[in-house]
Amino acid sequence: MGFINKLINKVRGNDSPAGSHDFANGALVIGRDQHAISRRDISDSALKVLYRLKDAGYQAYLVGGGVRDLLLGGQPKDFDIATNAHPEQVHKLFRNSILIGRRFRLVHVRFGREIIEVATFRANHTSDNSDNQARQAASGMLTRDNVYGTVDEDALRRDFTINAMYYNIDGFTIHDFANGLHDIQNRTIRMIGDPYERYREDPVRMLRAIRFAAKLDFDIATETGDPIDDLGHLLEPIPAARMFEEVLKLFLAGQGEATYELLQDYNLFRYLFPQTQAAIDADQTENQLVETFVIRALRNSDERISHGKSVTPAFLLAALLWHPLQSRVAKIRNMPPVPALHQAAQDIIQEQIKSTSIPRRCSTPMKEIWDMQLRLPRRHGNRGEQLLDNKRFRAGYDFLLIREAAGEPLDGLGEWWTRFQYASEGQRLEMSKELGKAPRPKRKRKPGKSAAQDDSSSSGQQA
Repeated sequence: MGFINKLINKVRGNDSPAGSHDFANGALVIGRDQHAISRRDISDSALKVLYRLKDAGYQAYLVGGGVRDLLLGGQPKDFDIATNAHPEQVHKLFRNSILIGRRFRLVHVRFGREIIEVATFRANHTSDNSDNQARQAASGMLTRDNVYGTVDEDALRRDFTINAMYYNIDGFTIHDFANGLHDIQNRTIRMIGDPYERYREDPVRMLRAIRFAAKLDFDIATETGDPIDDLGHLLEPIPAARMFEEVLKLFLAGQGEATYELLQDYNLFRYLFPQTQAAIDADQTENQLVETFVIRALRNSDERISHGKSVTPAFLLAALLWHPLQSRVAKIRNMPPVPALHQAAQDIIQEQIKSTSIPRRCSTPMKEIWDMQLRLPRRHGNRGEQLLDNKRFRAGYDFLLIREAAGEPLDGLGEWWTRFQYASEGQRLEMSKELGKAPRPKRKRKPGKSAAQDDSSSSGQQA
């Protein structure tokens, strides 16, 4: 943050020559000699889009998180561009582009696997010319928002001050429209405009505030955070598919544990995973096993991401819904363990998709990870070797270790599988023998049949 502090001093006039900064379009304009953003730090693809728009006579800025992260000394994952060109005009300039969205019309310009998102400057949706381009529900939520405007209008339509900074390749200046630089210095997430109104326009902004606070290790300003507890219920009507995408952003960015803590602080987790929240609330044990397991799972994912390892949404969702699944299994009577698990899994997933969608690419491996928790204790004979070849073994094994670390009494099962994986063939054979012969399941007697009759029948069949 030392660089930011020096930059703040410069644009305030300390240690900088007269006339080195200026205000235009309502923004503080920070000159090239006063910031450290270089074109070398910007994606070549983003630069191509910026310069082609500029050469075609349009205004074009790198905007939002890309500028914010560059100022913080990081490397942005995405580079977004704002322009006064309308979506159709942008699309005409780039053969490698597609128009997307109805609620918020955008252009995606593709360069191989990289996508540069281009948005047209937006104006206030209450302006006189907005009737055919904007729609707002009775709750205040915007259902359509394609009212085009100027760059300064666009800046004030953005959500947080730290996202209302624009980098201009024409002069290499930064335009700060909402005192975002000051909030970066003070590590603060602050809403532009009236937070109650802005959250009603798009309730997902509440989740974005949490995500940015966790990602950047910033605090949420009091006036920005206070309305969240009152307005959390506005997340309930949000389409489940959009909520699923938000869950991925929240928990698969490497700050899952911190994100979870903030979601609980602001009472929002219950709207994402109501069954899990109910299990947490119902767990009155001394060590709070349910929440401990959730935190352990998120911490494990964060550690994997920090080491460059992959984390699948299916594994995380399986962990977040594990205890609701266990509760559901316990309520199923007169059914063997495996069918009971399958029935419970179906029930839990069907209930969860009311809040967040779960595509089949996630639901199938989730069920397989859960199923593996029944298989792993059954390791007698050659079953251990067979399970090692199962495509879900590694995920199931990792899941088992988290269960043990959270305090589930599993009699050292995780440690046994850890040794078994790295043992020689002979050692594995000995480990399997040490388990003894697997007990045979008891057969249910038919109604009215005595134990003696049943034993006699059984011995006769064995013979």
